Amino acid sequence: MRKPLLIAGGAALLLLIVGGAGAYLYFFSNLRSAPAALTLPTASPASSPMTATTASTLAGNWTVSQGSQAGYRVTEQFAGQASPHQAVARTTAVTGSVTAQQGSSAMQLTALTFTAQLASLTSQDTVAGYSVTNRDRIVSQALSVSHYPTATFVGQAVDLPAGLESGQTVSVNIPGQLTIHGTTQTVQMVVQVKLNGSQVEAVGSTTFDMTQFGITKPTQPFVTPQSTVTLEFQLVMVKS
Repeated sequence: MRKPLLIAGGAALLLLIVGGAGAYLYFFSNLRSAPAALTLPTASPASSPMTATTASTLAGNWTVSQGSQAGYRVTEQFAGQASPHQAVARTTAVTGSVTAQQGSSAMQLTALTFTAQLASLTSQDTVAGYSVTNRDRIVSQALSVSHYPTATFVGQAVDLPAGLESGQTVSVNIPGQLTIHGTTQTVQMVVQVKLNGSQVEAVGSTTFDMTQFGITKPTQPFVTPQSTVTLEFQLVMVKS
């Protein structure tokens, strides 16, 4: 009787494993969501863009204000899933400033410095049956936030394309130095900028491999992230 019992027990265990895997696939299939990439805020009906006659008011120092945020986007692959998932985390703990001044031929941005507090990064995506706060803890450890609490971008001076003063959205590539995890690398931010009443609004991103900054790819049971990271930000700036 012992052999039939062993066979029966093995079959039961196999069914449990297969059933569990099936339940996992069913449970996670199409039960994931992630926010879209950051975009420029919608203009308020009560606000009006600056006109060419007030373009001189663009010159001066601008600082990051409320409504700003920054974060990352990483592609994850869950075990047994054909489609990947976008892990998205953001923080509103963003500071920084930039100076606008008239150059020889165009309005120029100088002294660009922006900093995000990494300890307050919070996942914005959802995965059914999985607490994304666990990922936040693991990412915090991978970033060694206790030793390197911030990510900082220092941009080079760039000319602004014509049209910003009249309320048009302009695109500009800003090269600079990004420091994360105690390591500094040269990156290029692709940024859209517009005037909205008395505010300057900007949205942009850059993509890099986390290993460039000495970051070990964090892994978890059932999920493996890619090492490519998209850093994205949305800034609301006011004249100081």
